[in-house]
Amino acid sequence: MTSLTQYIDLYRLNAEAIDSHSSPLMNGKRPEAARALEGKRLPEKGDEGFKVTSIEKMFEPDYGVNILRMNIPTEIGRTFRCDIPNVSTLLGVVVNDSFVATSTLRQNLPSGVDVMPLSKACELYPDIIGKYYNNIAPANEPSVALNTMLAQEGLFIRLGRGVHLESPIQIVNIFNSPSPLMGVRRVLVVAEQDSKGSIFFCDHTQTSDVRFLASEIIEVAGERGSELDIYSIEETTALTSRYSRLFTRQDEGSTVRVGSTTLRCGITRNEYDIKLEGEHSSAYLSGMAVADGHMHVDNRSNVNHLAPHCNSDQLFKYLLDDNAQGAFEGGIYVDPAAPFTAGYQNNRNIIASEGARMHTEPQLLIYNDEVKCSHGTATGQLDANALFYMQARGIPYNTARKMLMLAFMTDALDTIKVEGIKSRLSMLVEKRLGGEQMLCADCQADCHTNITTPRE
Repeated sequence: MTSLTQYIDLYRLNAEAIDSHSSPLMNGKRPEAARALEGKRLPEKGDEGFKVTSIEKMFEPDYGVNILRMNIPTEIGRTFRCDIPNVSTLLGVVVNDSFVATSTLRQNLPSGVDVMPLSKACELYPDIIGKYYNNIAPANEPSVALNTMLAQEGLFIRLGRGVHLESPIQIVNIFNSPSPLMGVRRVLVVAEQDSKGSIFFCDHTQTSDVRFLASEIIEVAGERGSELDIYSIEETTALTSRYSRLFTRQDEGSTVRVGSTTLRCGITRNEYDIKLEGEHSSAYLSGMAVADGHMHVDNRSNVNHLAPHCNSDQLFKYLLDDNAQGAFEGGIYVDPAAPFTAGYQNNRNIIASEGARMHTEPQLLIYNDEVKCSHGTATGQLDANALFYMQARGIPYNTARKMLMLAFMTDALDTIKVEGIKSRLSMLVEKRLGGEQMLCADCQADCHTNITTPRE
């Protein structure tokens, strides 16, 4: 018996109720997903690509699933504090696993851009949803099939052909429930031909003494000539676990930039599966983690160069203190049909205590001679000489330590191309290193109202 058994049984016992609260297009994918889970298990610690993280154990506890889509008022103002630089964003909220558009989003969303529940998108754009939903992610992989089987709702973001979005779309994910809950989050992003824009995801937990699990699948279609930035920040609780997988499929001349920042969490596993299928397409991945206590942060990347003249660059950095554990397993694959590839990967880590641990494993699989590829990794401690030098000039030890840590993160922050988001994350990281807890949403009128959202 595996952790999947309880979810398969849950689906079979409640298939009619699950379908009744979703769209026919999503419902049509469930039976095949359930069959794909038969006799399977989720990855365990020690499996290839999962050297320090067990997804099986992550999903093992008996979390509730919001099958009946019951509602709970959520006061956004309780979750956010507004002591960081303001960034004008188009704000939407996902509470547990249901999307709610704020008045800011409804009033200011420009023509040619859609941010809506996935079920509504199934009605308005059946051809787009049919083309991409559950087709970019590998449908038969257990974690994808589990999400497809149980996802009753999701989020759809579309940048229309030729649209250049000036303000970032900000999606705030909130966990809020009186009892343990798994949020089945599904996101489909379509950047149509020659479009350009940015999306900023923020993860927070409002109920600090309740266990939560996020099962998140994000599918991204980068059509010809599109340019899309996707950034995320996680500041949750020690009782919040997250398994997030992002898949991209990129056409000719498209660019996708992905950046993740983990500041507070329980157990987090982020995976990035990038497919550069069109010539002259590019992908840039970056990640930062500031972890202490018993936090567990694991990032894995798999960048596939499948066409000529494509570029990729990866940079992941970790600061680990106390008994925190970090992991990075990164891969670059160059297909025989992908000459003139440029692929780079870099992982750098600082271990600030005897109890902290870091596992790192970069990999290159190259099947073409016409390439420029490299990878590198290094794990060490703060420079003792630099600390001594700074203290000798009157800088207190804790201040000097914080300054060195922030300097270590500078090049990872520089990968963020949206200036307002970069400034925001810089301040969040700085305050996190100083021991302060901050949350990253703007304080707008929406924050002071209750919104009705699903409840367990």
